[in-house]
Amino acid sequence: MNQFSKEYLVVAQNASGRNMHVPLYRFSGHRPGPKVYIQSSIHGAEVQGNVVIYHLVQWLKQHSICGEVMLVPNCNPVGTNIKSGEYTLGRFDPVNGTNWNRGYLYDEDLVTSFAQTVLAEESVASIKQRFRAQIKKRLQQALDAPWGIGLAQQLNLKLQQLAFDADIVIDIHNGPVSTRHIYIPKYASAAATQFNIPHVIFIPNKFAGALDEATFCPWWSLAEYLKTNKGREIELGVEAFTLEMGSQEVINFTEGEYDARSILSYLNSKGCLADADVGAENIARYAVDLHHYKTLFTHQGGIVEYLAKPGEHVKQGQALARVLNVDALDTPDATETITAPCDLIPILHFPSASVLSGTQLYKCFTHYQQLT
Repeated sequence: MNQFSKEYLVVAQNASGRNMHVPLYRFSGHRPGPKVYIQSSIHGAEVQGNVVIYHLVQWLKQHSICGEVMLVPNCNPVGTNIKSGEYTLGRFDPVNGTNWNRGYLYDEDLVTSFAQTVLAEESVASIKQRFRAQIKKRLQQALDAPWGIGLAQQLNLKLQQLAFDADIVIDIHNGPVSTRHIYIPKYASAAATQFNIPHVIFIPNKFAGALDEATFCPWWSLAEYLKTNKGREIELGVEAFTLEMGSQEVINFTEGEYDARSILSYLNSKGCLADADVGAENIARYAVDLHHYKTLFTHQGGIVEYLAKPGEHVKQGQALARVLNVDALDTPDATETITAPCDLIPILHFPSASVLSGTQLYKCFTHYQQLT
């Protein structure tokens, strides 16, 4: 069986000066293989990933792996505990207003300067080792900044130090009211059929602050620089994904077991599992490039009935939602029907029935293609 250890990482201090910890579950196999890092709940209301990690822990206690798997559930204890009545308001740092998933670091100048030091005869293993050391040094410098940094960025950089050691990084999220979907860097598009996730978003080499981008952007940029400027095409073997496992504020153990097996299917395809019979299901999968993943905003405020369900295929002109205007109940303008501007697949919608004008009502696949 695997070697198992458990430790705790201090990610913040509360106003009483007490440390706030997150658990690190580490499984090490007796055969060489990739290093895997999986975290959940960077946004406090997105709790289903903790159930997924629970099932992964149970599986890893019984089955041998190759390499190492580190699991970090509930990686943001601050966000988890920000409540307002019945709801968790754990998407933003309450002091600085920063999105908890936008404080990771990417230094393009560091990537370029490092790439210039790579020699033609240097092995891929040596390149990866030196590059990781440089990135982690830069992360520590950011944490040690003399003027300090915000709480969200402190938390993000400590997690990023752990994640950047890995060959595979999986960040588990949930949408507001959502169907399963996954963000995949274009260079790793083959992974789209290795998870049991029906909706796939291919993303470019563009950093917007999230953990998956903070992982793959440096490696992708390094490989592109070496190919373009030194004529050396190498496979660095690092992949990172954001998995959106349904809706926030709820957990479901049965669905969590299904999603754990989905992750195990991908890990098995990467040689992480020893003699495991875990493979991807034969399901319909639809993919879209990020620029075709569109947000539909409301023109007016009101009270909304969501007619189109996440994952449903909707034709142009079909009704998506109906909005009630309580100031006009006695007129023909009491309701407005919002229709689809093109053929689309709604992936998620706003969680509340009460909306302001300019609310992100739906996020949708447009110009999508079927993969399988």
